Amino acid sequence: MSKTLTREVKVYRVTGLALFSHDKFPEWRKFSIEVRAISRDHALEKIYSELGSRHKMKRRNIKIYKIEEIDPDKAENKLLRDFEKISGWEIVK
Repeated sequence: MSKTLTREVKVYRVTGLALFSHDKFPEWRKFSIEVRAISRDHALEKIYSELGSRHKMKRRNIKIYKIEEIDPDKAENKLLRDFEKISGWEIVK
C-alpha cells in the first residue's frame, strides 16, 4: 500500500495595492508578495502583518486583489524555492 504525501504548507502569491506615505504625499502602489502559509486566510493575515510592521500601514490602506496558490518552483523568491527542497532536518549535538 503506497501513501502519497501532501504538503501542508503551500506557497501563495498575493497581489494588490497599498497606500504608501499616507501623511505627506499619498501614493497607491502595486505590490506582489509571495508567502508560505497553510491556507489563504493565513497568507492574507501574513501580508497584513508584514506590510503593517515594515511600513506602518493600516489594514484599510491595503487592498488585496488576488491570492493565488503557486507551484513552489515558480516562486520568484529564492528563499521560498530553497525551503521546498528541504526534505528533512536533524539536530546534531
